[in-house]
Amino acid sequence: MRTERLSKPFGFLSCLLILLLGSACAKKEQSFAKPALTAVVAEKLVAASTALHTYYVSATGSDQNPGTLDLPFLTVQRAQTAAVPGDDIYIRGGRYVMQEAQIARTESLYSIVTYLNKNGTADARIRYLAYPGEIPVFDFSNVKPAGHRVTAFLVTGSYITIKGIEVTGVQVTITTHTQSECFRNEGSYNVYEALRMHDGMGIGFYLTKGGNNLVLNCDAFNNWDNVSEDRLGGNVDGFGCHPNRAGRGYTGNVLRGCRAWFNSDDGYDLINAFEAVTIENCWSFYNGYSISFKKLGNGLGFKAGGYGLDPSTYPTEVPRHMVRFCLAINNKTAGFYANHHPGGITWINNTAYKNPVNYNMLCRVGATDVPGFGHIMYNNMGYKAKSVEVNNLDTAQCTTKRNYFEIAEFAATDADFTSLDENLLTQARNADGTLPVNDFMRLTPRSRLIDWGRRLEYPYQGTHPDLGCFEYGIPGSPIASGPVTQ
Repeated sequence: MRTERLSKPFGFLSCLLILLLGSACAKKEQSFAKPALTAVVAEKLVAASTALHTYYVSATGSDQNPGTLDLPFLTVQRAQTAAVPGDDIYIRGGRYVMQEAQIARTESLYSIVTYLNKNGTADARIRYLAYPGEIPVFDFSNVKPAGHRVTAFLVTGSYITIKGIEVTGVQVTITTHTQSECFRNEGSYNVYEALRMHDGMGIGFYLTKGGNNLVLNCDAFNNWDNVSEDRLGGNVDGFGCHPNRAGRGYTGNVLRGCRAWFNSDDGYDLINAFEAVTIENCWSFYNGYSISFKKLGNGLGFKAGGYGLDPSTYPTEVPRHMVRFCLAINNKTAGFYANHHPGGITWINNTAYKNPVNYNMLCRVGATDVPGFGHIMYNNMGYKAKSVEVNNLDTAQCTTKRNYFEIAEFAATDADFTSLDENLLTQARNADGTLPVNDFMRLTPRSRLIDWGRRLEYPYQGTHPDLGCFEYGIPGSPIASGPVTQ
């Protein structure tokens, strides 16, 4: 065991960034506190951009304007019309109260308010960015097209970056089986960074097509469809990643550094994913509940596979999803769930706490549910499951090494953790958008969970990795989740 806490020295650039950004981090409950920038600093950051052209959008602008800083556009849709590969669109802070008249496209059952179908290129992306130091909030409470599902932002283009905006109030109007979405992706090589999707009736982020997309440091919370079917919101996940065809290049999709809480169905859902998806350094808590802890939908923290119960829908080659360095806390039904997957999933260095079942590894062969087989499980940790720590796992048919349920020498206690204060889960993110670094479920210097893990390719301190998603002596996560430069 280690007895000294290691720390990383701040570099010159880190110190300079702190001096520039200041500490304007006053936090409201479940709030993303964005550091205040002076107008001069913000203008310098924009001026440093290497964009081919730069356009601006403002809640007080007009789509008849030329899109300059002084005469900005009103809508992102108008900015896309002007943009070409290599352009930046800066979206000024403020509340954009969207109206049905702004619906850009109607197709089948969907009304799409903002439709981004123009492609960038690998060397010249189109970027939709919050203006430095400001928070644009898009409010869809007034968009209620009768008989239609609502998609706030549909992205069919590729090589697009969307960063730093909020979407709230997305509505459901259909009373039968349905769903709405804040962001739906059908393009490739897109980056969704530092987005907040909250207090609506729609799924936060939803992918059905496209490959090599990155969803980075985003939050989805307080989303509940209380209109359709049984009004329990059984389709409203924080993040749904469901590449719906094999062999189409829909590979390489990654969810990283995200949080999902108080979504009426699941935090993260990979059902009907025909290509492998990676979820890493993500947190999921209180899903399947309302904010008053009324029981709602399924309530899985990480639903990492499955194709329903009809074997005819299974893919020829079952994808192996990866869930690593993730945290599942107090979800309604289970923390980590294989969801009848007809094959194995890789689970590495995850932490589960106070879920009814911390790890449910249920698989399926044909039409029959069976204990989990083919799973690869290393260095996972769980504590205080309300019912069962681990179930539906056939260890003889899996590769399991150094998981907490295999170490008979000890049983964890509260003393192994620096803090079990769940209020820390909704702490404001760091200035760069990464998850907060605090004491929640981090190991104490004398914890027996330290150095018990199996050596893998991830960074660690000491002689071996620790169990769970946090490594003693490494701030943040062993999975680097900082901002991307694209």
